[in-house]
Amino acid sequence: MPATPPDEQSRWVPALAEFLKKSQQAQAVLWEKPHQEISVATIGAVDVNHLRNLLQETINNALKTLAPQSHSAPPGFRLQKLPSQTLLEKEGLCTTSTTLWTWRRIPWPDPAKAAGVRSQDEGDWREMAWLATGCGVFGLIGLLLQISHLGPEWLPTLLYLISMIFGGWDAAKDSFSRLPRLELDIHFLMIAVAVGASLIGAHGEAALLLFLFSTSGALEHYALYKTRREINALFALAPRHAHIRDPKTGEPKDVPVDDVRQGDILIIRPGDSVPTDAEVLSGESATDESSLTGESTPVPKQPGDQLSSGTLNLWGSMEARCLRPASQSALQKIITLIREAQNSKAQSQRLTDRFGPAYSIAILSATAIMFFVWWLAFGIEPFRNTTDAEGVTTFSAFYRAMTLLVVASPCALVLSIPSAILAAIAFGARKGILFRGGAAIEKLSQIDTVAMDKTGTLTTGELHITAIESFPPGHEDTLIRVAYTLETRSTHPIARAIVQHGKRNRFTELELTDFISLTGHGVSAIVAGQKSLIGRRELLLTGPLAQWTQTIPPPPPDTSEVWLLHGEILGRILLQDTIRETSAAVLKKMHEMKLHTIMLTGDRRETAVNVARQLGIGEVLSGLSPENKLQIIRDMSAQGNKVAMIGDGVNDAPCLAAAYVSVAMGARGSDAALEQSEVVLMHDHIENFLTALHISRAARNIIFQNLTISLGTIIVMVVSSLGGFVPITLGVMAHEGSTLLVCLNSLRLLSVKTAHKTPTEQAR
Repeated sequence: MPATPPDEQSRWVPALAEFLKKSQQAQAVLWEKPHQEISVATIGAVDVNHLRNLLQETINNALKTLAPQSHSAPPGFRLQKLPSQTLLEKEGLCTTSTTLWTWRRIPWPDPAKAAGVRSQDEGDWREMAWLATGCGVFGLIGLLLQISHLGPEWLPTLLYLISMIFGGWDAAKDSFSRLPRLELDIHFLMIAVAVGASLIGAHGEAALLLFLFSTSGALEHYALYKTRREINALFALAPRHAHIRDPKTGEPKDVPVDDVRQGDILIIRPGDSVPTDAEVLSGESATDESSLTGESTPVPKQPGDQLSSGTLNLWGSMEARCLRPASQSALQKIITLIREAQNSKAQSQRLTDRFGPAYSIAILSATAIMFFVWWLAFGIEPFRNTTDAEGVTTFSAFYRAMTLLVVASPCALVLSIPSAILAAIAFGARKGILFRGGAAIEKLSQIDTVAMDKTGTLTTGELHITAIESFPPGHEDTLIRVAYTLETRSTHPIARAIVQHGKRNRFTELELTDFISLTGHGVSAIVAGQKSLIGRRELLLTGPLAQWTQTIPPPPPDTSEVWLLHGEILGRILLQDTIRETSAAVLKKMHEMKLHTIMLTGDRRETAVNVARQLGIGEVLSGLSPENKLQIIRDMSAQGNKVAMIGDGVNDAPCLAAAYVSVAMGARGSDAALEQSEVVLMHDHIENFLTALHISRAARNIIFQNLTISLGTIIVMVVSSLGGFVPITLGVMAHEGSTLLVCLNSLRLLSVKTAHKTPTEQAR
């Protein structure tokens, strides 16, 4: 995309000032190029979705009102013009507060995409393809006239010049817009070479250079368009309207999806897209969730089941209660993760970005120096090629300098990493695997240890109640109703099972106050006027009931327990989980790949060992609190292990953050786990971790191949051109050929064959 002129930045000052006025958390904004991204300084806890939506609304309003440019700060704000950035901050901020700022990158809102306008990438590659075609056509006609000696002598030269205008148009627009800021890039180098070649009469070579350069540019944009089209398919799923029941009249009505609030009753008809995450109240149907999970098998839905935004209702009519606004839905989480991924770069990519400008300056300097060396030190003609009696041509110093400039230009090198990363992100999205940027792809390919939570990861996480025990007996109904009231505020798999049981039996919540979450242990509150506590057995081993609790036998190895104290009533709820059918095969494959596997669980030893024995897991650590899990991950990392942690619950969030690579089970993963994750498995199947690992390793291999192709071509051609043996035509073909090869090689990631197939794919 061409850089934004300096005056364009001033246009957004009033809009961004309005954004800061509306947001209490946002303290300052920093931007370099509008239409790409900005950084927002915040203090304290922040709802990133709210910030993004507020920015979108403000920018949209600015576009409608066509606000004038402002070169000075509005009242109440301070505007600073930095060397390549602009900073707008609220006035009156103390120096200490700036040390508490957290900077968050937010993609620049795209009103065109929101309105359904054609993708800019598509427009770019099509325009560039037409320009490249025009360049090729006029250049070819000029070559044919030159060879056949038809027409006046000046006609081939004129056609070559027209060809150069077509081929260099896009590059000239980009490079000239950067010149006022003294930014020299690949486009400038190519234009300089083409002009230089024309000055020495090599019009055909100059036209060939720009034809190949414009063709590779069109192919690059086509690759970006094709990969982003895979991603944008998810964006198009976001429903625009919802059919709800009016809370006042009870009549159905259509409203914009952004107006749907938590608790609203949705009417979902056959063929409708689910507008927000919701819970089925009445009716039965099945939904197509392939857009989120990659699985094409319809998922049955009945009262009590949850619906995800963006999925398709297939045949039945349902009424459902909105669980959260559209901006916080599962689909929006995916879109947010992908947008962050597209703006997150791999370490190797950041390295190439860092040396790019310096490399361009170094090449221009080396080219100028070598011109004088060939001319003054070796006595080669400065601008005129010479041919001896035997017909051997000696290229001039300027001709050699232009050839060196061509072959040393790092077009292929610059494209080698981002093209592969973007293709890997797109392919992963198609498979229901979300990589949060190139860094995640690069790091996942390097792991040697896989740590896993048990419940919801190796098991289905779909617990069901098998028994309710009361001490003294006779209070089982009271205990389960109290448990239902307490667990409605938790996302743990045990809590979900209890809540699901309560909804099926149409329980109503009891009066609750003083709710406290005991992370990793349980929760406590005042329920129906009685002090209540629900959690692990260990909660009772440190109080007056410790000795009595030890007399109660533990549940069977395949059963989990949760203890409940309500006033003078004590009891426990027994639940069973099911091991995922594919877990054993996945672990076997991990062992074949020489990965060390370890289970980290808060469950008791007997349950954990029983699961590990069935799955053949390498190491088991049980009875762990979140602090214990975190310390284990830190210890393994300190020993030099590169650990991938797979989890899905709030308890897993700390160790996910500490792991070398964090992987979340996305379909049922908690918000805390998703926030800390770098890779999200939207299938909610552990086997997709193998697919993610395969994609990351394939991307690493493609990147290595691309770097080998690009660097190898540069080294070979630079050495050859220093000896004066390379005609500029060969240099052009080698340079642009390597660029084309890198783009095509990266596109192979869009059709890579994964080592593992999902159950649905296996059935087909």
